[in-house]
Amino acid sequence: MRAKKSLGQNFIHDENFLNKLSKVILTDSKTNIIEIGPGKGALTKYLIKKRYKKIILIEKDYNLIKYLEDLKGENNKIIIINADALNLDLLDLNISQNSVIVGNLPFNISSQLLVKWTKFNYWPPFYQKMYLMFQKELGERIIARENSKSYGRISVLSQSRFNIKKLFTAPSGIFTPKPKVDGIVLEFSPIKNYKNINIIKLETILRKAFLHRRKKIKSSLKEYKEILELNKFDLDLRAENLTINDYCKLSDLI
Repeated sequence: MRAKKSLGQNFIHDENFLNKLSKVILTDSKTNIIEIGPGKGALTKYLIKKRYKKIILIEKDYNLIKYLEDLKGENNKIIIINADALNLDLLDLNISQNSVIVGNLPFNISSQLLVKWTKFNYWPPFYQKMYLMFQKELGERIIARENSKSYGRISVLSQSRFNIKKLFTAPSGIFTPKPKVDGIVLEFSPIKNYKNINIIKLETILRKAFLHRRKKIKSSLKEYKEILELNKFDLDLRAENLTINDYCKLSDLI
């Protein structure tokens, strides 16, 4: 079966890479594994060899469900859900906090999914780790630090709530169809001692700051000028110069 471009599908066919990826995903007999976009089950067949409590497979494409059902067989610890992960509230799964999210995310919705999982109302969330694959350019934006061209809204949102580690590159040749760019695998660990930041306010500030990223904040964030001055922010800085802590502090002040 061919991958559907409309769903952002790129299937992994390289067994060495799949084995390598499965080995970095840490689980035990109490772990719930949630795999987003398992496709035909290329990674799933490695995950079922690990220790786990349940494996929950969330696949939007109904035509791929039959492949997953073949893998599942009589294993009642595997649950298959035919749904769009963007529209699914993972809290409705009623699973324990000992969970990990795994996914070769559809390239066309990967940033939307990450933002969604970043915006849980309570923190730390029910999952302990996320092991996610992105297009390399997006992955580099996620882990970018201040004073770099890649640094932006997704960098601040992600790093305000996660410790993020780059695991390895996913060469374009491991995918079918072969994309024009490489992928990247990142590990996300929720920050447990996270200060309760209003994520909606943070998003609003970031949207304004990075809309015209070359403008100085005295212009892009002019409606907060008095607060910025009172708290000794340098108004001649640009959006890319403010640290993650700066943005979090500002969201707490407005």
